[in-house]
Amino acid sequence: RADTTVLLPGKRRVVDVNIVDVWVGRQHRPCLNGSERFNMAGMSDMEALRAYVTAPDTTMNRADTTVLLRITHSNLKANFVDIRFDRHMLIGQVKDKVSSHTGTPVTSMKLQLKNSPGQTIAVLEDESRKLGYYSPEDGYTIHVTDLDPFSASASGWLEDTNLVEKYTLSDEAYAQRENTFLKYKEAKLREDPTWTVKKDLALRRGETYIPPEEIPENYGEERALQFDVGNRCEVSPGARRGEVRFVGKVDGLPPGYWIGIQFDEPVGKNDGSIRGREYFSCPPSYGGFARPENVQAGDFPPVDEFDDELEEF
Repeated sequence: RADTTVLLPGKRRVVDVNIVDVWVGRQHRPCLNGSERFNMAGMSDMEALRAYVTAPDTTMNRADTTVLLRITHSNLKANFVDIRFDRHMLIGQVKDKVSSHTGTPVTSMKLQLKNSPGQTIAVLEDESRKLGYYSPEDGYTIHVTDLDPFSASASGWLEDTNLVEKYTLSDEAYAQRENTFLKYKEAKLREDPTWTVKKDLALRRGETYIPPEEIPENYGEERALQFDVGNRCEVSPGARRGEVRFVGKVDGLPPGYWIGIQFDEPVGKNDGSIRGREYFSCPPSYGGFARPENVQAGDFPPVDEFDDELEEF
């Protein structure tokens, strides 16, 4: 609770916060030392109190000899932040703890202690020395160099899932299996040739299923034929601008005519291809397909964010 708030003319705002007691769930946390004074320049009472409550806590559940270090690894992209170490730990114990985080065996690692700017200040080789001998501070880094050329972490094997061979099953093998969705679907279609998943869900909810209207093959044809490849256009929603690159039907999309657009900015969903078939070519995320009614052709030059002159700065 905030006991007093004093605002002096031409002075900084000073907020006195007195912590009486703190409970988190069933866990009791000890009180802070009496009245903690925080100089919150230009802050409102609630802002000052919020800043106090959400400030990083460095007093609770932390011994005086604890230091928070970051761990980096020569073969890993991942970093381990704010790992707790005790300055009384032997370097051998430090290696054991680092090994539990990185997976590198103690016998295959070389440890370097780096300061906040990233400069190496010590090589942690003597396992009989304590970590505190090297005077580590919060925010320092322990960098691990994996000395094993055949390490499991080499070449991204512990992080890159693309290197792991995926289990695949051919359509023929899947069709031979029992108790699959394919078998369930086939059985349902034998009972009801109009069966669909949406219809099944509606019937289970006790609702009357209303099938969607079928989209005709020539849907949007009249408007689509008004576009020419190379037209500048604007697509709704979002007023996305670009150039018409394709007009026609697209396999893999609902029936009817589509307009293929190369957008001026990466606001699309593809590179001009649908299910492996290329209808036009453009950079990834610059291509898209829209219904003719959502596309307007005309004088839509690329938007220049710096074109407007600002009257005020």
